[in-house]
Amino acid sequence: MGENAVPERLDIDGGVVVGFDGSETSQEALRWAAREARQYGCPLHVVRAWSILTAPRPKNVKLEVTPTLQQYEAAVRVETEQLLAKVLGDDPGVPVRLHLVHAPAAQTLIDASGRADLLVVGSRGRGGFAGLLLGSVSEQCVRYARCPVVVVRPRAR
Repeated sequence: MGENAVPERLDIDGGVVVGFDGSETSQEALRWAAREARQYGCPLHVVRAWSILTAPRPKNVKLEVTPTLQQYEAAVRVETEQLLAKVLGDDPGVPVRLHLVHAPAAQTLIDASGRADLLVVGSRGRGGFAGLLLGSVSEQCVRYARCPVVVVRPRAR
């Protein structure tokens, strides 16, 4: 699937969808979304939209070799699963479904919102400009999502 392609339909049928890129803000959004899913007894869909630019380099591929798309996706899966375990622990209390999508984040989350009960995003991900209150992905989700959207801001430190 190309960088600008979005899957026709993610395998989402209700529940809470959370955009997750591994950033601190998306980890806060994941915690919030998991609490909400537990409260309402619905599944938690973790959507990780990725590109080769945002994917971790596969560890088992030599530096002089270009990894395949499948190798990048496997590295994204490993990294995301490790972060999910770190943030949610061994028993999140709800069914958690991971969706890895090789496509732009905003389009992917807006697509996912069409079958979700709630969409949760962080106010800024890995690629945001420091001065923006909302990142471009969260702003697009607020504008175009087809379900209610919650934007989680990072905790003050």
